[in-house]
Amino acid sequence: MGGVTAGPRAADRDPGLQPERTRLAWRRTTLSSAVATVLALKTALHGGPSAAGVLACAVCCALWLAFLGVAHSRVRALATASRPPTLAPRQATAAVLCALALAVCAGVLVLV
Repeated sequence: MGGVTAGPRAADRDPGLQPERTRLAWRRTTLSSAVATVLALKTALHGGPSAAGVLACAVCCALWLAFLGVAHSRVRALATASRPPTLAPRQATAAVLCALALAVCAGVLVLV
């Protein structure tokens, strides 16, 4: 047992890996949000545009753009700092609310 550790030492850890994984996660989430938006748009406009369908499309696009703004600012913060700042509660709340609202909007469009 004499001094053997189970994990890597702090000095051996590459501090650039975690921000890179976080950047990739934000990009993946933005891409999946874009796909959900496109599918919601396709569903809303299937069979011809209606007032409700156009409104749903506008809401989905606005939610996606809001999420894209939050994600872009976070990716930029991760890329510019050697030690990125903690995600602000306001940004985290905005990202979660946009993702949930987009999921609800897309779910309603699929069920209707």
